[in-house]
Formats: sequence, C-alpha cells, structure tokens
Amino acid sequence: MIQKDLVEIRFHGRGGQGAVTAANILVAAAWKSGLWGQAFPFFGAERRGAPVVAFARLSRRRVRLHSMIRHPDVVVILDPKLPKLVNVLEGLKSGGKVVINSASKSGLGKGEYRVYCVDATKIALDLGLVLAGWPLANTSMLGALAKVLNLPIADVKEAIVEYMGKKKGEVNARAAERAYVEVSECE
Repeated sequence: MIQKDLVEIRFHGRGGQGAVTAANILVAAAWKSGLWGQAFPFFGAERRGAPVVAFARLSRRRVRLHSMIRHPDVVVILDPKLPKLVNVLEGLKSGGKVVINSASKSGLGKGEYRVYCVDATKIALDLGLVLAGWPLANTSMLGALAKVLNLPIADVKEAIVEYMGKKKGEVNARAAERAYVEVSECE
C-alpha cells in the first residue's frame, strides 16, 4: 500500500488516449483498497492528439486539498514522445517516480527520480485495444502504476470492469494485469 499520507500523481497524455479515464479509475481502485482519493483533469484547448494533463491524489486520510498538482510524487507518461514536446518532469519531487509507456527512458535524461518502463502500446495492440487507429494504453499504464504504488492489482482490475462494463472491462483488466507483471525499472 502507499507509504506516504498523500501521493500526488500527474498523468501526461494526448487527447483521446484516456489520461482522464486512467486518473478516475485509479481513484476508484484506491477506494477499493481502503484509501481516499480524488481525480480531476486540467482543461485547456483539448482536442484529439493535443497534449493533456490529468491529476490524482491518493491518501490514507480524506483529501481536502482541491488544486492543481504542481509538485507530483509520480508522473505517468502515456505517450513516449511527449517528453520532447512538454516538460513532463516539471516540479517532480526529488526522489519521485516516473512511469512511462516505453521500453526505455525515452529521452528523460538523468535526475533524482526513478523511471519505470512498460511497453503499454504493445500490450494494447496485442489485445486489440485500438480506437480510431490509436492504441489505448491507459489501462495498461494503470497496471504498471499499481505495481509502482504497491496497489493491489485485483482492485485495479475490478475498478476497470466496473468503469467500462463487463465486455470492454475484462480485456482492459487483462491489459492492466499484463503491465503489472511486465513493468520494470529502466536503466
């Protein structure tokens, strides 16, 4: 389970990749694990393919803070090309964690943070999780994030099925479970 009283997470993705959905499902899974949480998007000029940001807070206590997360403990990157376009590491706390949809650090450079990699795009393609030609890696990334945060994968899978319905949810839950197994710290 999470070690700190409050863990703040920032999701970076592109419009249509499901960053907001991932944040919402993460909080639902946290509730199942006996934690408190909140998820919210940052709305700007969202359109399909444009960089987007979503946030989540998880805590062992009721979350009363309602503001953007400027100094996250964890950054989740759904698109490995985003670090070339957006400063995804901005404000990341020293000793923080990065979970990226990539087989490598993908140009993140060196810093006082740990990077965890999983090829969520491959998992999505293998399982047929594609919408309008885009692999949907958000639920795979949730599985990887669950491992990094030490959240029970069973709670994540259950939250995915409840959020998406049985048919879509089951294949997305398989994606999360596979990423949970495959995520590893990058060198």
